[in-house]
Amino acid sequence: MTFKQLGIIDPILKALSEEGYEFPTPIQQQALPLLLQGKDLLGCAQTGTGKTAAFAIPILQHLYNNPQVQSGKRNLRALIVAPTRELAIQIADSFTAYGKYTGLTNTVIFGGVKQGSQTDKLQRGVDILVATPGRLLDLMGQGFIRLDKVEFSVLDEADHMLDMGFIHDIRKLIAKLPPKRQSLFFSATMPKEIVELAGSMLGNPERITIEPKQTTAERVTQGLYFVEKKDKTALLAHLLKTSEFETALIFSRTKHGADKIVRYLAKKSIKAEAIHGNKSQNARQRVLKEFKEGTMRVLVATDIAARGIDVDDLSLVINFDLPNVPETYVHRIGRTGRAKASGASISFCASDERPLLKDIEKLIGQSVPKLQNPVAIEEDPDFEPDRAPLNRSRGSSGSFSPKPKQRTGKPAGSFAKSVFKPRTPKNNR
Repeated sequence: MTFKQLGIIDPILKALSEEGYEFPTPIQQQALPLLLQGKDLLGCAQTGTGKTAAFAIPILQHLYNNPQVQSGKRNLRALIVAPTRELAIQIADSFTAYGKYTGLTNTVIFGGVKQGSQTDKLQRGVDILVATPGRLLDLMGQGFIRLDKVEFSVLDEADHMLDMGFIHDIRKLIAKLPPKRQSLFFSATMPKEIVELAGSMLGNPERITIEPKQTTAERVTQGLYFVEKKDKTALLAHLLKTSEFETALIFSRTKHGADKIVRYLAKKSIKAEAIHGNKSQNARQRVLKEFKEGTMRVLVATDIAARGIDVDDLSLVINFDLPNVPETYVHRIGRTGRAKASGASISFCASDERPLLKDIEKLIGQSVPKLQNPVAIEEDPDFEPDRAPLNRSRGSSGSFSPKPKQRTGKPAGSFAKSVFKPRTPKNNR
């Protein structure tokens, strides 16, 4: 099935063709006909399934086919709310690409930067607004944004909204929307709070659940090192220097920890950058641009800052710290197993993180393969490991041994050879 067979209009088809898209993904095949009919939608799908295009294309088509009749300033007709600035920017870029030949306008607003340039665009009038919750409510309070003419509302990555404490802001926004509108709600998971939120936003929605043919854990080649905190940075530097990879995304539990990792790698002549909430928006956008283009190969991020990072050729994810929430592990390693692609992940597990590993393995239904530690690892005497407390998301009783039992595992070299391929210059792809 092609986009043309789904009834997509020529201006959007032309833009999709230029983006290299001809065949819709499963969520697009299911969502597009429903949304083109004007139905509300509750979608459960993982990142990387093509859900942005699933809601952007029908919104663009409806607005194009039903232009505003009044002259003068454009009314805001479509609102998309995303949890992070990176994801909001990514969604706005998609609207720009798919709507290239429609004449429709969009802009994106988010916090962490001065509002002047954003309010200038709003005052000129836009058809489509992509926003993060805090800045959206702020500019509404200042009178720069009115939602009374909104025909489409989209809430993307709702479960991440919940994680980040935006649930009350979202309820305020929903209350400001006109009752007559088409609403779309997307979430990778559906905990009780998200189901209740969806019920307040949607009328009688169609439901779509996209289950990948393989789970993330099956698509991604996984490996794990038992390593004490004081030795993690040395092991990381060793792996980055001895393994072939295109780009590596390293997860740190804290912002302070991410910065310390970058400083350590710099001492070892490994160029890396950190991205987290304490970085300015301009710095974050610059780093993401370099990472996506492949000019900067190693990025260290916290979980919240990594929301919205979408890199086509991400070959390696390293969990420098295991996450407190086991579902976060799946989201992390899934960044290197997008759509039909495969990828690799390596995790470091210190003694006090073993209960977290137990929760992760219970969730994914398999043991993460254990790797033999390289022999030649020089400990950095100046590095102080991050002392952030560990908080398990679900209580599980039982003790753990501070000295894990000896395990036989796959040597690091064989793991690297089975996963990593020689780098290919960007212009030869």
